[in-house]
Amino acid sequence: MYDYLRPLLFKLDAETAHRATLYALGVAQRSNLAQWIAKPPADLPTTAFGISFPNPVGLAAGLDKNAEHLDALNTLGFGFIEVGTVTPRPQSGNARPRMFRLPRHEAIINRMGFNNEGVDALVRNVRASSYHGVLGINIGKNKDTPNEKAASDYLFCLTRVYELASYITINISSPNTQGLRDLQEEATLRRFISVLREAQERLGSQHGRRKPMLLKIAPDLGEAEQDAVAEVLLHTGIDGVICGNTTIDHSAVADDPHGDEAGGLSGKPLFAHSTAVLAGMHKRLQGRIPLIGVGGILDGSDAAEKLDAGASLVQLYSGLIYRGPALVNECVDEIRRQRGAAHVD
Repeated sequence: MYDYLRPLLFKLDAETAHRATLYALGVAQRSNLAQWIAKPPADLPTTAFGISFPNPVGLAAGLDKNAEHLDALNTLGFGFIEVGTVTPRPQSGNARPRMFRLPRHEAIINRMGFNNEGVDALVRNVRASSYHGVLGINIGKNKDTPNEKAASDYLFCLTRVYELASYITINISSPNTQGLRDLQEEATLRRFISVLREAQERLGSQHGRRKPMLLKIAPDLGEAEQDAVAEVLLHTGIDGVICGNTTIDHSAVADDPHGDEAGGLSGKPLFAHSTAVLAGMHKRLQGRIPLIGVGGILDGSDAAEKLDAGASLVQLYSGLIYRGPALVNECVDEIRRQRGAAHVD
C-alpha cells in the first residue's frame, strides 16, 4: 500500500508529510485497519543490556518526539520503539523549512533542533498509551542551556522518565543544537557521564530496578576521538552505545538541489560511514558494551550488515520514509535468515 501512497506524500513538504503519515497511521490503528498497512514479523528474540527484545529491529528516536503515537507505531512490528529527543522545557526548534528529502540519493537532511513539547508532556503521553513493549526514551538539553550546565538538563529528564523507560538514551550528538557535540570531548564526556551514571544508580535503588543508560554518538568522530570516547565509556560503565546520529558531511549529496542545506544528513549516503564507525567502536569496546546500529538501512541486507559489524540491535528512520512499513518485516526476516545460515555453518 505504501508504494501507492508515497508519491502523494512526496508532493507535500517533508514535515507536513511526516505529520500526515502519523495521523493516518493512528486512524488505521484505532479503526482496526492496521493489518492493511503492515504485517508484523514473527518473533526473533534478542537480548541486549539485560533487556529481552521480541526482535532486533527498532524505531530510532526523532520520528515520535513526544510519544504521541506509540500505539499506532506498535502495529508496525518493531521490536522496540525509541521516542524523543525530549528536553526539560518545551521548545519550537529551528525555523521551517527544516526537513528536506533528497529522493535521488534516498536521503534526508534535517535541522529540526530538538523541537518537542517538553518532558512532562512526553511522560503524560506515555502514561496515556496502551504500549507495553520495550521503550527507549531519548533525552537532551534545551537550546538555551549552556554546556557547562547541560548535565542539569539531562538529570532533570532522566529523573522524570526513569520509571517509564525500558532504557534511556543520552543524546549529545545531534548537529542541530549549537555546541552539543562538544560534550563528546574526552574530559568533558568523562565528567558528564560520571554524573549521569551516579544518578542512574541512585534512581535504580529508589525504583527497585536498574534501567540501562545508552549514549548516542556522532558518525563524524575521527579515529582518535573514537579511541577517547571508547576509553571513557569503558571506564564509566555505560550500558550501551547507539552508532550513530546524522552526519554533517554532505559531500555525497553535493550535486543535489538540497545538498547544501544546513543540518544532519541521514539515509543511504550515511550507511557506509556509520557502519565503519560502528565496527570501529565494536573493536574498541572489545564486545563489552552492546551496540545499536543506525544509519542508512534501506533493506534487509543493510540491517544484517550492521549486525555483522558488531551491532546487537538496529534502528530505522529514513529508510521508512523511502521504503515504508514493509522494511521492518524485511529486516527481521533477513536477520533471521542469516542467523539460520550461521547456525547451519
